[in-house]
Amino acid sequence: MTRISVHVDGVEYTDDVEPRTLLVHYLRERLGKTGTVVGCDTSSCGACTVHLDGSSVKSCTVLAVQADGTSVDTVEGLAKDGELHPMQQAFTDCHSLQCGYCTPGMIMASLDLLKDNPDPTEEEIRTGLEGNLCRCTGYQNIVRAVQQVAGGDRS
Repeated sequence: MTRISVHVDGVEYTDDVEPRTLLVHYLRERLGKTGTVVGCDTSSCGACTVHLDGSSVKSCTVLAVQADGTSVDTVEGLAKDGELHPMQQAFTDCHSLQCGYCTPGMIMASLDLLKDNPDPTEEEIRTGLEGNLCRCTGYQNIVRAVQQVAGGDRS
């Protein structure tokens, strides 16, 4: 076991973990952050995307011990005071949810995209999200949600 300290969604956690524990399993099984889902377990789908020190990562490819001393943000930490984050609201407004399995990863990847490019074209959005898959093929409405937020509050 290895002791790690991780700041997740604004809360500091210190735990002993097996060195081979993936970050996604640590978040879900130890911390109860089940909004981060396990999709393909091979980094192909992006459903497990979280922010690690402000940048999106696929948490199925990061060991929990690699997150030691970092800050992790999950989709569950976005809403504040009972209000959805603007990106979460945009996904609702634009009917971007469909089955919802890809939604947490899509939202986190979209926020990272807008952090780097606050005014992306449709093509740039599609390119920026190509590491995240929607098994319902609802990409058009996901792109609309990102466009809705572009130019607005992305905090």
